Amino acid sequence: MSERVKFTAGKISGFNCPAGSNAAFLWDTDTKGLGLKASMGGSRRYVLESRLKSGASIRLTIGDPKTWAIQAARDEARRLQTLIDQGIDPRQEKAERVAASEAKREQAKRVQALAMEAWQAYLDARATRWSARSLLDHQRLSDAGGRPKTRGRKPGEGDTTLPGILLPLLSLPLAKIDADAVRAWLKGEAAHRPTQANNAFVRLRAFLNWCADRPEYRDQARTDACLTRLSRDELPKKSAKDDCLQREQLPAWFAAVRQIQNPVIAAYLQTTLLAGARREEVAGLAWNDVDFQWKAMTIKDKVDGTRTIPLTPYVAALLAALPRRNEWVFSSPAAASGRLQEPRIQHNKALTAAGLPNVTIHGLRRSFGTLAEWVECPAGVSAQIMGHKPSATAEKHYRVRPLDLLRMWHTKIETWILNEAGIEQSTDEQTAPRLVKGGRK
Repeated sequence: MSERVKFTAGKISGFNCPAGSNAAFLWDTDTKGLGLKASMGGSRRYVLESRLKSGASIRLTIGDPKTWAIQAARDEARRLQTLIDQGIDPRQEKAERVAASEAKREQAKRVQALAMEAWQAYLDARATRWSARSLLDHQRLSDAGGRPKTRGRKPGEGDTTLPGILLPLLSLPLAKIDADAVRAWLKGEAAHRPTQANNAFVRLRAFLNWCADRPEYRDQARTDACLTRLSRDELPKKSAKDDCLQREQLPAWFAAVRQIQNPVIAAYLQTTLLAGARREEVAGLAWNDVDFQWKAMTIKDKVDGTRTIPLTPYVAALLAALPRRNEWVFSSPAAASGRLQEPRIQHNKALTAAGLPNVTIHGLRRSFGTLAEWVECPAGVSAQIMGHKPSATAEKHYRVRPLDLLRMWHTKIETWILNEAGIEQSTDEQTAPRLVKGGRK
């Protein structure tokens, strides 16, 4: 069925598909090609029927009369016919318009997406190139916090972990992390944790540079958000830490530490000083890492994965005397991990009892490097024991020191420190050294 009439509201509402037909058409006399299609199921749609310049016939759906007024349908039919007259297929034009609209929506979604999504993609992309420790450091920057603490608390801290220092920025859309946002963040952090803020600033800059190299984030990343002058302007000038045990302080320090009631903590502190290792490198020492026969310890190096250093006589005696409760040398039945977590409290008490100034756990490592110079130990030897990167071409490419050579110097360092502390050293390695009254011999 097909007829031509002037469209009116009554004509439109009264037009239906006759019984026995699949569809029927009613054509508007006022607008060329504009029709109303009524289907067997009862639905009605405005359509435009025309012919492309190629000669192919085309029928386009405009919409439901319930939502399209007659004049609006006529205007749309004329618009579509204009496109056809210009040689444009309205179907292709519509597809391009839908694609452009979808692209805009996707772009809007990306702009509004939190930087945390890009940060997680950054960590996933870099995970295979970073050490496990570096990956953990980055994960902590964005950690939500709120978990029970497993280590001691600093004065004024609560019982749960704090949110990561970068969390406020990473909770913003990536495009919103600009110089103003970073400056405000630095000002807020500079007052109570400037060192952490500076480290986080450097990592944030690397993250934004990574984003700038990725097509999905390139148009959002603000690489000028972390200009060096921002940290220079907002953070206090960094000063090198100098907490370190002096030669004349060794007798008092050893006497106080050896009186700590917990033998694991006492041994840990002395081992940290005499091995020159980092806090967690010593705390994470397992019995499988200690070779009493060949006098060696394999330490999980923060930078290179592992390094092997000599097991000196005094340290060997300390470790041999410890209880073997589990896999860890410095075990702790009270800790969920099974190993020592927080030695600072007992160390600080020992320092107070000895009348010594504050020395951090890392300060004991610094003490080893400083005290080693008293025996004129080559700087490269002590650096290799401590796990420092070589600082000169000769060290990087022409020095491959065997463990025996390291042991010779390491034992000299230990012997000198113990002599200065007034600790008698037995030739029997199974006998723990004892304190000699009167300080240095």
